[in-house]
Amino acid sequence: MGSVRRVWGWLGQVLAWLVILGVSAILGAAVVVPRIAGATPYTILTGSMQPSYPPGTLVVVRPSDHISTGSVITYQLESGKPAVVTHRVMTLGFTATGERRYVTKGDANDTPDAKAVRDVQIKGEVWYSIPYLGYLNNWLTGKERQMMIYIVAALLLGYAALMLVGAAREWLSKRGGDRVEQARR
Repeated sequence: MGSVRRVWGWLGQVLAWLVILGVSAILGAAVVVPRIAGATPYTILTGSMQPSYPPGTLVVVRPSDHISTGSVITYQLESGKPAVVTHRVMTLGFTATGERRYVTKGDANDTPDAKAVRDVQIKGEVWYSIPYLGYLNNWLTGKERQMMIYIVAALLLGYAALMLVGAAREWLSKRGGDRVEQARR
């Protein structure tokens, strides 16, 4: 009976650590890494980039000076407006005045986008993506996201404290048992 309890206890700890590591990895990839690298997370909302980036995918976009044909970029539909689109660059060109223009198209779309994209509209190039995490990104906005980070951090610290207390109790009980054994001798 005691060995079964130990096995379940060990499995519980392994599962708990896997959850902790998973949550930490998700928070790191979605919040910490973009913030440190000067990148911005966006959520793919439509099916225009399927199968590469289905709806609900979180794409992390960072500024780039090396956008070329085949790059996936996030750009403003209208310069200075918040609405953005993430599409693939099909061709590059220049206007008569030498301004660079990008012709973009969603991977699932049959035709290129109606308007060419100017440099000033581009937020950046897709650095990496995480499927389904965009749904969480949309659900948690601003203050909610910050509060969730605090809650998860508090839970992780609380769990770590419980583990530390449990280990200390076990160590003390073994040490006390050793003293009783020595007193018997």
